[in-house]
Amino acid sequence: MFELSSMGIGYGSLLMLGLMIALLLTGMQLAFVTGLVALIFTLGWFGPDALPLVTSRMYSFVDGYIFLAVPMFVLMAALLDRSGIARDLFDAMKSVGRRVRGGVAVQTLLVAVVLASMSGVIGGETVLLGILALPQMLRLGYDRKLAIGTTCAGGALGTMLPPSIVLIIYGLTASVSIGDLFKAAFLPALLLALMYIGYVLIRCKLNPALAPLPTEAELAEDAARDISYFKALFFPMLSVGVVLGSIYTGVASVTEASALGVVGIMISAVIRREMSWSMLRDSAIATMRTCGMIMWIGIGASALVGVYNLMGGIDFVEETILAFSGGSATMTLLIMMVILLVLGMFLDWVGVALLTMPIFVPIITGLGMDPIWFGVVFCLNMQVSFLSPPFGPAAFYLKSVAPKDISLGEIFSSLLPFIGLQLIALTLVIVFPQLALWWR
Repeated sequence: MFELSSMGIGYGSLLMLGLMIALLLTGMQLAFVTGLVALIFTLGWFGPDALPLVTSRMYSFVDGYIFLAVPMFVLMAALLDRSGIARDLFDAMKSVGRRVRGGVAVQTLLVAVVLASMSGVIGGETVLLGILALPQMLRLGYDRKLAIGTTCAGGALGTMLPPSIVLIIYGLTASVSIGDLFKAAFLPALLLALMYIGYVLIRCKLNPALAPLPTEAELAEDAARDISYFKALFFPMLSVGVVLGSIYTGVASVTEASALGVVGIMISAVIRREMSWSMLRDSAIATMRTCGMIMWIGIGASALVGVYNLMGGIDFVEETILAFSGGSATMTLLIMMVILLVLGMFLDWVGVALLTMPIFVPIITGLGMDPIWFGVVFCLNMQVSFLSPPFGPAAFYLKSVAPKDISLGEIFSSLLPFIGLQLIALTLVIVFPQLALWWR
């Protein structure tokens, strides 16, 4: 019987990669691809006796207490999607936003920041903004590409701003403090949001036709609308304050804060008389679907990385990267960035994190770099992948609610300036690590 171990780790790595690509091309889900490849290599490389080692690694992934924060934050996002909190927040800011050239686009980004600080999940935010903000900007005569790009890029800010699910998964795989990751990501996320706002205002200043100002009659119509600013602003700010305030002050752990956030959103919905059994049921089902996807990808990826580690693959990858970089920490980091950018164009961020971080983080720490800082760098890298063709998920989320005459190609072309801003932010955090480590 042919044993895979006789191939050596180099050819074994190539076979593993080729098998994964071939299975993915058949349409098989990533979670099952990684699990199947892990099973094949466990049996073919070590034999049946090694199976308990792989299963124990899978169990250690799902057994983490901090993992409870993921369904809580996803549930927060699901409840937020189905309540009127986001709609009222957007309407309350409209009276100010419409008086400034490009103001509705800026307002969209500010609402995106608040929503991201409440949930940390990009799908719901992008869809919400696509329903609330995009039609409004198009109706007011905003440039289509500016409106589309602002809506889509703003919705993706949930991956950067605490409580980001991306940061939680990174913290789990890298075994670093998620509270510290939240602190580290705050300033770079704020910087990226401000870069978006600055870009919108500068473009509208240089070319006023991109964002026409409303007429006096339209402003009077907005002013006549009965908007409860207390109702619109109090509940979102309270939720953000409870979740982030309890984490940053050390009153609650990330897991406890996530539970507080869910309770806060539910109480807000009850006070607003929006809570219903159907809303709660639909939110729970949406949460189970999302978390089920994350869990299955995590199980498959942890099994694959576990067997690859037993094969000596992690040492092989480290030696290969260091050989290509000549031992330079900067070149090693750049090679990792290229790998992450390429993988992010084709794989879900959960798969990218769980497949690469167990390999990359030990290399980073071995070179004397901070894993907390690298978590922020990784998160910025995933920001780029959320908007990048061919499989940028944010574009597909927006396409699902955008007017039918807006094509996927137009969405991706509208995102190019924002991808450029993301790459600038990524470069700044790499060159100036204190942007992420400001709190130390």
